[in-house]
Amino acid sequence: MSRETLARIDADALRHNLDVVRGLAPDSRVVSVVKADAYGHGVDLVLPGLDASDVLAVATVEELQAVRQAGWTGRLLLLEGFAGSREFDVAARTGAETVIHHETQLELLEARGALPGPRCWLKVDTGMHRLGFPESSFEDALARLQALDDGRPPILMSHFACADEPASGATAQQLERFQAVCDRDDLPVSLANSAGLLNFPESRRDYVRPGILLYGISPLAEATGEDHGLRPVMTLSTHLLAINTVPAGERVGYGGRFECPETLRIGVAGIGYGDGYPRAVPDGTPVLVNGRRAAIAGRVSMDMITIDLRGHDDARVGDEVILWGRGLPVETVARAAGMIPYELVCGITGRVRRVRA
Repeated sequence: MSRETLARIDADALRHNLDVVRGLAPDSRVVSVVKADAYGHGVDLVLPGLDASDVLAVATVEELQAVRQAGWTGRLLLLEGFAGSREFDVAARTGAETVIHHETQLELLEARGALPGPRCWLKVDTGMHRLGFPESSFEDALARLQALDDGRPPILMSHFACADEPASGATAQQLERFQAVCDRDDLPVSLANSAGLLNFPESRRDYVRPGILLYGISPLAEATGEDHGLRPVMTLSTHLLAINTVPAGERVGYGGRFECPETLRIGVAGIGYGDGYPRAVPDGTPVLVNGRRAAIAGRVSMDMITIDLRGHDDARVGDEVILWGRGLPVETVARAAGMIPYELVCGITGRVRRVRA
């Protein structure tokens, strides 16, 4: 049979997950993060489910253009800000709000004498030490930005390094630093990412910035989206290409990693690391065959996986195999592979067809 490997994207699940976020932060505006092609889900496919967002956010100017081309006409935020005049001009053409996090951006703003879009967000480094003005130069950066602002106050923001680890104390320290240096009654604030929304209610300020939560995935290491009342947005599936009977003692796949403990029916399904399914998963990693659990048996190859079909005597060539999504959390597969679920959904390659569920 022909190989059909699909990522089905469920807009209704997105709407539900956005409602869950609003329930967590009912007094906040929601900045829905759709960078990296909506975490691998496809910007054009997620927009119908995120149309109630207050703002959409991306990382690059190319993503700004893609979101506009997909039909979004609302507020749009460039999280990494512009790097140089070309990106400044793209931000201006798309009407984007931009994050200002570095002296070079301020210098370009001052040289141009204007903002590229309707508003800027001023990012302060409170402990992530990646992007953002240090606390010592915050006041100077704010004054220079306000001088260009034409009465449009910037939104103050910072980013948490360890919000998924509440016991570490790092986020509490970042909140204290922000409060001491940046917090003021006359300017709106954005702090909470997905993990902050769940673990630090005090970070749910004027704007929240959920990413992975919207796609039905937990940012917490030992949880799944379902634990938070979320629904998976992506279901990755393929079909059985073949079913072979392999005698006891024979080995399956590259390197012969899996040895059949008895005569087994081994299913071959049309997906592999060339599609973004992780080569690192061990034997026993679950998949669903016709909605019921089966297990990987043998090393993942570029185009195919092999599956132990014990307990699936009714399985036939052409039957559906789900790799993650509806009925099988992507977090489960990520843990088996020693990865994080972000890597899996963002890593789906172009030969997997993304379709509306």
